[in-house]
Amino acid sequence: MSVEKKMKIAVTGGAGFIGSHVVDAYVEAGHDVTVIDNLSTGLKKNVNSKATFVKMDIGSSKLRELFEKEQFDIVNHHAAQANVRVSVEEPDFDATVNILGSINVFESAHKTGVKKLIMASTGGAIYGEQKYFPADERHPKRPSCPYGVAKLAAEKYLSYYRVTHGMEYVVLRYTNVYGPRQNPKGEAGVVAIFAEALRKGKQPVINGDGFQTRDYVYVGDVARANVMALESDLTGSFNCCTGVETSVNTIFTVLNVRTGSKAEEEHGPAMVGEQQRSVCSYKKLNKATGWEPEVVLDDGLTQTLASYAKK
Repeated sequence: MSVEKKMKIAVTGGAGFIGSHVVDAYVEAGHDVTVIDNLSTGLKKNVNSKATFVKMDIGSSKLRELFEKEQFDIVNHHAAQANVRVSVEEPDFDATVNILGSINVFESAHKTGVKKLIMASTGGAIYGEQKYFPADERHPKRPSCPYGVAKLAAEKYLSYYRVTHGMEYVVLRYTNVYGPRQNPKGEAGVVAIFAEALRKGKQPVINGDGFQTRDYVYVGDVARANVMALESDLTGSFNCCTGVETSVNTIFTVLNVRTGSKAEEEHGPAMVGEQQRSVCSYKKLNKATGWEPEVVLDDGLTQTLASYAKK
């Protein structure tokens, strides 16, 4: 996507799975990008060679000094504790990263004149067990895990910064993002975990009965949405999703066939705090920017498996 003006953009978490794809898209669009990442889950090899890399935690007291020195136009905030299970086991740690760390990013941005802040949030975890399907942005917010609570809190802080300080923002509420570079050992979703196990001839375990559904969106489509979020007049919270429900059992079956594995379905205990159904609507984002998902699940899984095979 071409741009009219080159901008100086900071991407927190830019060495991670989703963040690194966003960095690639910004670099390709002609922007000057700085990646800020502590490499707790991100990988240095994911960082685009044309981007500047700074190893730093978003909770660091030095973050504002960096912002003052660089004078960024835009901050894209992807750094997070993104593992739902960790948030349940260590809600204090989750809040430290996702609430206090985010506030440090927001304060640093506000104090240094950043024009707009773009933040990665969550669709499924914020809405919780849905009252209707698919969920639009007006759906009641009733998160069932600390991760969702923290992301919702961060969104409300952004609203405060806009009302009180005039800092514009765009929140993109992702559903289940999958694709190349997703680390099966990190904050991974089921696609990466199953693909890694099946490729290596191991037996993956399906949490619960496997009939729980998710809205799987390809990482390339998500990166494209982050480019569109740079548009000067775009502001507010938007779902970034496909509007299509797919069960975990279906994901297992497709990957089982694609990898040539003959593994049987093996089920384990359901995960605490896990939703049964989750699917969102992208109509608001489509109306505002024209964005819509371009990669259907079948093609996305093919591309994902091909990327793992190259390792």
